[in-house]
Amino acid sequence: MGMVLVSHSQARVRTHDKCAPLLPLPMMLQRNVLSDSAPILLSILLLFQNLTISSNQSDGSDGEVLLKFKASLDNPAALDTWAGPTAPCSGWKGVLCGQGRVWGLQLEGMGLHGAIDVETLAQLPGLRSLSFKNNDFEGALPNLTRHRSLKTVYLSNNKFSGEISDWAFSGMNSLKKLHLENNKFSGTIPATLTTAPRLIELALQDNVFEGEIPNFEQEGLKNFNVSNNRLVGQIPRSLSRLDASSFSGNDDLCGEPLEACPANYDGPTKYDYHDDRIRHHKFPETTIAVVAILLGAALIALLGVCIFLICRKKKSHQETAPAATAAAAAAPATEDLNQMERGGESAAPGGSEGGKPSVRLLTFLKEDSEKFDMQELLRASAEVLGGGVFGSTYKAGLNGKKMVVKRFKHMNQVSKEEFNEHMRRLGRMSHRNVQPIVAFYYKKEEKLLVTAFAENVSLAARLHGNQMSDHQSLDWTTRLKIVKGVAKGLLYLHNELPSLTPAHGHLKASNVLLDAAFTPLLTDYGLIPIINKEQAEESMVAYKSPEYKETGKLTKKTDVWCFGYLILEILTRKDSGVEQQADVDLATWVETAVANESSGYVAGAAVFDQEMAGGRHSQVEMMKLLRIGLSCCEADVEKRPEMKDVAEKVEEIKEREFDDDFYSSYASESDMLSSRGLSEDFRSINI
Repeated sequence: MGMVLVSHSQARVRTHDKCAPLLPLPMMLQRNVLSDSAPILLSILLLFQNLTISSNQSDGSDGEVLLKFKASLDNPAALDTWAGPTAPCSGWKGVLCGQGRVWGLQLEGMGLHGAIDVETLAQLPGLRSLSFKNNDFEGALPNLTRHRSLKTVYLSNNKFSGEISDWAFSGMNSLKKLHLENNKFSGTIPATLTTAPRLIELALQDNVFEGEIPNFEQEGLKNFNVSNNRLVGQIPRSLSRLDASSFSGNDDLCGEPLEACPANYDGPTKYDYHDDRIRHHKFPETTIAVVAILLGAALIALLGVCIFLICRKKKSHQETAPAATAAAAAAPATEDLNQMERGGESAAPGGSEGGKPSVRLLTFLKEDSEKFDMQELLRASAEVLGGGVFGSTYKAGLNGKKMVVKRFKHMNQVSKEEFNEHMRRLGRMSHRNVQPIVAFYYKKEEKLLVTAFAENVSLAARLHGNQMSDHQSLDWTTRLKIVKGVAKGLLYLHNELPSLTPAHGHLKASNVLLDAAFTPLLTDYGLIPIINKEQAEESMVAYKSPEYKETGKLTKKTDVWCFGYLILEILTRKDSGVEQQADVDLATWVETAVANESSGYVAGAAVFDQEMAGGRHSQVEMMKLLRIGLSCCEADVEKRPEMKDVAEKVEEIKEREFDDDFYSSYASESDMLSSRGLSEDFRSINI
C-alpha cells in the first residue's frame, strides 16, 4: 500500500525537465537539421546561433561601466585594450566573463595607481572577484560594503594605509578569500571579518596591525596569516590549530601554537599597542626626578582634598534632603526595572538630568525601527508576562506600540565589547520566522533585549494555556503551518550563523511566538555564547541533548533534536519532558504508544491531540510528520538527519483534508515501529 517519496534531487530534475525554457529559433532549427542529417547546414546554423547568443549576452552596460572605471585611474593607458568596438568579454585584458557577463577583474602587476573607483564597479551586478595585487594603489581601503556578493578580494602588494573600520566587511556573507598582505594598514583587525561565514582564506601579514586578534570561529577558515604585524595578547583558541608561522613576527603574541602565556598574564596594557620604548628602554634619571616631583605634588593635592571634605562634612546634615533627591534621580536603571517587574510604572523622573545617565542608553539594531530612550521605556506602563531562570519578561506600551523587554541576569561571562558585537550580529537577522531584536541595553550585572510584541503570545501558551480566557484550540492546518515556519526559521539561523553551534540552542514551545496570523517567530536564539556556562547547562534545552550528556559537546544537530521534540509536543499537546528530565520522555512515550496500538486504526492515532481533529487524509499527513519528529529525536547524532533535509521533508507535508473520518485503516501498524531508526533512510521514508 505504501509508496516511496521522490528524493529532493529527483524532484529538482523532474521540475527542471518539465519547466524547460523554449529553445531559441536557431536551436529548434538545429534539431530539425539533426533529424535530416544535413551536416553542412548544421555547421552554418551553429555558427549563427553562437553569434546570436554572444550578441545577446554581451551587455553593453558592462563595457560602459568598465570604461568609466578606466577613466578614473591616474594611468588609464595601462588598459589600452579596453576600447571599442569590441565588447569587454572579447579580449579586454584582465576581464573575466561567464555567459557574456563580467564576473571578475584580474588587473595584476600593471603599475596601476590612483584610487579604486568601487562606486562605479558596484554597477556590475555579476561581479564576484576583484584582484588588484602588485600595483601602486594607495590611500584607505576601498569601501567594499557595496559589493556584498564578492567572493574573492586580492589587494596585496600595494601601498594602502590607514586604519580599517570595524564595519568594513559588514554583510559580506559571500566573502571566501581576502588578501591584504604587504601594505601599510594599521589599527585593529576589523571585527566584522569574524562574521563572514564562508571565509576560508585571510592574509593580513606584513602590515602594522595592532591590538589583539579577534576570535575567528569559522570552521572553514584554513589559511590564516597575520605574521609581521604588531599584534599582542593571547591567540584565540579557535586559531590554535594553525601553524606557528602564521603568527611569527609579533613579539607580544602568546599561546598555542606559540609559547604559552605567562601564568599571571592579564592581557596587554594600553602601552603595549603604542609605545615599545616603555618595554625596551630604561628611563633617564631626569625623567625619574620629574616623576618624583609630580607624585609629591599629587600627594599634597590629595591632602588638600581630604581637608576640604572633612570641613564640608559638617554641613552635610543640612543638605540631606536635596542629596537624597539627587541620588534618587541618578539611581541606576536596575531600581526602575525592579519597579516595572512588580507591575507598576517606573518611578524614574522625566526630564531631569539625573534621569539621563549614560548607562541608560539603549542601542538600536534596526535603522528603520522607531526610536525611544531608556527613560521612555522605564516610564511605560508594564505588564509582567513571566519569569524564568534567566530573568523576567514584561510587556511595555510605548506610544501605542507594544514592546517586549527581557531582562537577563546571567550574562556576566563576556565583556561589553563582546556582548555588543554579538548583539549586532544577531541584530542582522531578518526572516519572517525569526523575531528581530530591536534594541539592547548593557550593564555589567544585567542586560535587556527589546523585541516587538507578538499578539498570540507563545506556542506553549496556546498548547498548554487552558487558563487563557480567549483560548482556542489549534487545528491541524494551523499546527502544520507553525511546524513549517519553525523549520524555515531554524534553517535560516543555521545558514546565517554557521559558526554558532548550535545556532539556536534553546528551542522550545515557549520560545516560539505567534503573531495575529499564527505565523511562528523564533526568539531567544543565538544566546549560548553570552549565557554563563553553569546557568546554560542547568537551564538551556540544548544541554539536555544525548550528545552533551555523553560527550559534553554540542553539535549543529542539537537543534534538530530540539526540533524533533517540539514536533511531538505540537502533535500530542503533551509536554516534552526535556527540561524536567522526566523518567519517560515524550519520544519514548510516543514510540511505546505506537507499538501498543491495536490494529484497525492508523498506527499511532491515539497519540495525537484530539483537538487537532482532521480527516483521513490529514491523519496520514500527521503520521508523516510524526515520523519526521521521531527521526529528529534519534539519540545517535550520526543517524540524526541534517536540518536542511528535515526542512525539506516538513515542507512536503500536505495541509488539505479529504475525509472527516478521524481514524482510518489506511496505514498499517508496522509503518510506525522502530520510528527513531528512520533517520538512516530519511531520504526515502515509506508512507
